[in-house]
Formats: sequence, C-alpha cells, structure tokens
Amino acid sequence: MATPADPVAVLRSRGYAGLLVLSAVVGVLVSALAWGFLALVSKLQGWLYKTLPSGLGFHGQPAWWPLPLLAVAGLVVGLTIRYLPGTGGHSPADGLHSGAPPTWAQLPGVFLAALATLGLGAVLGPEAPLIALGGGLAFGVMRLVKRDAPASATRLVASAGSFAALATILGSPLLGSFLLMEMAGLGGLSLELVLLPGLLAAGIGALIFVGLGTLSGLGTFSLAIPSLPHFARPDVAEFGWAIVIGVAAALFGTAIRRLALIVRPLVEPRMVLLMPVLGLVIAGLAIAFSEATGKSNDNVLFSGQNEMGPLITHASSYTVGALVLLLACKGLGYGLSMSSFRGGPVFPSLFLGAAGGMAMSHLPGLPLVPAVAMGIGAMAAVMLQLPLTAVLLASVLLFSDGVAVMPVVIVAVIVAYLVSLRIAPPPASAATGQSPTEPVTQPGGRGLEGASALGRGRGACAPPRP
Repeated sequence: MATPADPVAVLRSRGYAGLLVLSAVVGVLVSALAWGFLALVSKLQGWLYKTLPSGLGFHGQPAWWPLPLLAVAGLVVGLTIRYLPGTGGHSPADGLHSGAPPTWAQLPGVFLAALATLGLGAVLGPEAPLIALGGGLAFGVMRLVKRDAPASATRLVASAGSFAALATILGSPLLGSFLLMEMAGLGGLSLELVLLPGLLAAGIGALIFVGLGTLSGLGTFSLAIPSLPHFARPDVAEFGWAIVIGVAAALFGTAIRRLALIVRPLVEPRMVLLMPVLGLVIAGLAIAFSEATGKSNDNVLFSGQNEMGPLITHASSYTVGALVLLLACKGLGYGLSMSSFRGGPVFPSLFLGAAGGMAMSHLPGLPLVPAVAMGIGAMAAVMLQLPLTAVLLASVLLFSDGVAVMPVVIVAVIVAYLVSLRIAPPPASAATGQSPTEPVTQPGGRGLEGASALGRGRGACAPPRP
C-alpha cells in the first residue's frame, strides 16, 4: 500500500503548480465548449419549435407539432446508445455522476445523445452532458500534454473540466464547488487539493463564458430570476409549511424516480424501437396540457431552465388546476425522459419545485416567494440527493430574496432529504457492496500522489513508498 502523501507538501510542489496552470487552460476550453453547446441547443429549440412551423406555412405551432420531433429524438438517442461507444453517457435515472470521464471515442455519442434529447424537447437538463463533455475534454487534453501522467493526476484535471462545465451552467463557481464536494464525498485537506484546480478552471471559464455571451448577444444563461416580490423574513407559519412541502416533495420526487427505474429495463433491450414511442408519450403529455389549459407546451417540454422565470413572473395567470395538471404532465415526462434519454436531472426538478410551490402558495399563510423557494430546494434535494447544493440553488435562483428565505428552505430541504432516504429503494449496488460510481480521487490515498508525481524529474519530491 502506498503511504499517503502530505497534502501541504503536494500544494507546495512544482507539479501541483503546473497542474493549476493546466486547469486554467482547461477552464478556457471547457467554458467555450459549454457556451457553444448551450447556444446550439437554444438555437435548435427555437428553430424547430418556433421558426420551422412558420416556414412550412402554419399559422403558429400546430398542437401535434411535438409528436414527430420527440419521436425523432427517441430514435436518434436510441441509435446513439445502441451503436456508438459509451452508451451516450450516464443514465439520468442514476443521478449525477463524478466517475471516470468519457474517452475521445465516447465523446461524440455523449454530444449527439444530449443534443437530440435537449434540442428536440425531452424533459432533461444540460448539466450531466456538460459534466461528461467537460471531463472528457480535460482528460483528452491531459493525455496530449503528458501521456505518461499518473492516472490520479489525470483524473484530477478531468474533474477540473467537469467543475468548469458545472460552474458555467449553474452560473457560479462557488455553487459548482459545493455540488462537486457533495458528489465526490471528499473531506479534509485532500478536498482542497481537488477543489483548487476546479475552482481556478471555473473562475477563468466564467470570464470566457460571460465574454462569449456578451459578444454574441446570446447572453450567459443566468439562473437568477429577477423582478420577484420583496420578501422580508419568514414567520412561524412558513416554518410549518416547510415541513409539509418537504414531505410532499419527497413523495413526488421519489415517485418520479421510481417511474424512471421501472421504465428503463423495459426500454433498454429494444431502445431503437421503443425510444420513439417514449418520445410520442412525452409529446402527448405536452399536447394534453396545452390543449387543456391554453398555455404553451414549453411548460412541459424541455428542461425548464428558460421557462422557470416566466412561470414565476406570471404566477397569477395560472390557476391551481392548471398548476396541478402541469405537475402531473411534466412529472410524468420527467420520469419517462430520465428512464432512457440522456441529460441531467437538475433543471426539471427546479421547475417542478417552483410549480409545486406556486400551487401551494394559494394556501393560507404561505406567500409566493418562500413557497417557490422551498419547493425548488426540496425537489432538488430529492432528485439530486445533494442537500447543501439544493439550499444554495434555491438561494441563487431567488436572487435578492435568497438570504431571507434561506431558513425555511433549509428546513424544507432537510425534511425532503431525510424522508426521501427513508422511502427510496436501495441502490442497485447495495446488494453487491460496490460503489455505483468511481470517485474522482481517493482522499488521503493514492489520489494525492498524481499532482506531485507530475513534477518528478523537475525537482519535486515524490511521496515516500515503503
């Protein structure tokens, strides 16, 4: 067994300094990739759902329009998973992953499956594909720069790439760092070794991301929801509602995940045949909601990242019945999309939490802003199983009201997280005793050796071995 490296010695080594420089370069590349991918998805959605119907002579979008698009999405994703290396990335039903990054050969499959999923309207977000694409790009760059680099150092740079991708889509390097900490389950000084390269990559990448958005006029895909009513402070009634919202989110979110896990093994053996059918069902849910309420089918389709702000801003135009139907249709679409499409679970959970909070804000003693904040935090905690990140996500989204609502959000998140742990099925790996994902690094063990090993032969000291 290797003797654990001294974290302070690693931080002082020339090899670790070189790794930080490489992480900054990775931050530039990954942020440009993330911005380009998000811009491409946005353009594709706009062209397919807005421009193309008018170009074909329709007066607006026909009610049946999502049906062929979602069927094509299912077919493309099914073919990609079936025939390209890497199965198009991780299944979103398993949550976010911090395991081994994809190889060069697997990156095209991840890109194509995510583009078809997101661009054609399935109910998933871009964060999981961007984690994979960012980590894979950083992994490839590391191999090109130093082919004989230790595996632990390569994983560290790959995690910096994933970190930068997360920070760009979430709009904050600090929020990305919390999410990475909870995903990786790290602690102590070894955590500092992993976070410094990622934080540097995310900070440099944020400048590139903002600059590209400004130069192109497409913006930076900010999470914050502006123009919300002012909220001063929570009261006792709202703390009581936090418990109710936490329990409701745990039940609702667990039902969505169970649906995904039930449908996935039914679809996987015949993906090319059944994925288009799955797409048609998701499109049918969007059509049903639109026809019943007169609202846009965008509320059910897509990740909800761009639709959440308008939903909350125009909360008064949604009746309780419309919100309940939205929760049912988007929740079912979310579960079906998680079962077999490729994307991330974050943004649909935030949208559903916001819609659920809006519905409950019609109850006595529960204003709109804290209801939405608690709903967002509770649903994120259930679907991501990352309670710290869930609290921060709700706070960032609520912008100026974030600090005021944080106490009740914390209560709702903790209740939702604990209840979901009690009622959720055990992970598939529990029976075998194996971890479902490979960790990014191994704290206190060989994961600390890679940075100092980069400097061997250039004056850096390698960790002693017995």
